[in-house]
Amino acid sequence: MAILHMDLGADSYDIVIERGALQKAKEYLDLDRKVLVVTDDGVPKQYARTVAALAKDGIVVTVPQGEDSKSIPTFSALLSRMLKEGFSRKDAVVAVGGGVVGDLSGFVAASYMRGIDFYNIPTTVLSQVDSSIGGKTAVNLDGIKNIVGAFYQPKKVLVDLDLLATLDDRLVSEGLAEALKMGLTSDAELFKLFEKGNINESMDEIITRSLTIKKNVVEQDEKEQGLRKILNFGHTIGHGIEAFEERHGLYHGECVAIGMIPMVSEELRPRLIRVLESLRLPISVEAEPDKIFEAMKHDKKSAGDRVTVVTVPKPGQFEMKEISFKEIYPLIKTITR
Repeated sequence: MAILHMDLGADSYDIVIERGALQKAKEYLDLDRKVLVVTDDGVPKQYARTVAALAKDGIVVTVPQGEDSKSIPTFSALLSRMLKEGFSRKDAVVAVGGGVVGDLSGFVAASYMRGIDFYNIPTTVLSQVDSSIGGKTAVNLDGIKNIVGAFYQPKKVLVDLDLLATLDDRLVSEGLAEALKMGLTSDAELFKLFEKGNINESMDEIITRSLTIKKNVVEQDEKEQGLRKILNFGHTIGHGIEAFEERHGLYHGECVAIGMIPMVSEELRPRLIRVLESLRLPISVEAEPDKIFEAMKHDKKSAGDRVTVVTVPKPGQFEMKEISFKEIYPLIKTITR
């Protein structure tokens, strides 16, 4: 068990990393009130039911699995349900699911009556190592990811590694891509864990190290004015691939994995590719570079014809620079086929 403390002044909170934490949720969370438990139909039903049963008045709402649920209509439907059930400012929202459920639920909590308590219980590797902490909440609009949202910190995050037991291997691998991202920019020892293999034996350490990195970054730059942009490593091209690939089946972490390759030094690239292959993550995408380029230009992190990118010369080191879109096009060509 480990407890990481996110130090953000009045918005500080604890991240509890403990196997079996879900069953003890009442010890960690204030559930003695009306609680909206949001989950999706890809998450085992008993997870949300466990939390609802521990609450004084638990109401489970299940949304469809997938990115389409991060939408204004779903957001509106959840708010309407809370209004109908008589939720007050003293009540709470609990997310039990992956990044989609966490982002959506957090934005609902941020918006209802100008903000009520929000707890996050991530159930995927991707959300446990990354999206469950940091306070980014959002929905998508008109094909643009996360364009409507708010910075709204949870009151507590419960990371229960036992919940990962039901995930298929592909979902585990896509989540590990985000942990690998953390190692490349900020923790050479974490990257070495990936190079050694034996991922299952190292999972507790990988998740704890990843959360520690993100915690430290968010504490220094909560609203992404500077340093926090390192968390977007691999995402500039990755988001372009993801926007293009939505109908073709690549997951977010898989797109990020491909997007990291052109952003590391030539010396590091073979090592990164070996790790990605060992995790059964893709190292290229079948697409025309022009289509990914156009999709990438719609990404909200761009300003005019320039974009801030993060590059990694060696594990544990990063460089941040602003470049033109024209300079990215040749990089995209290196990962398309």
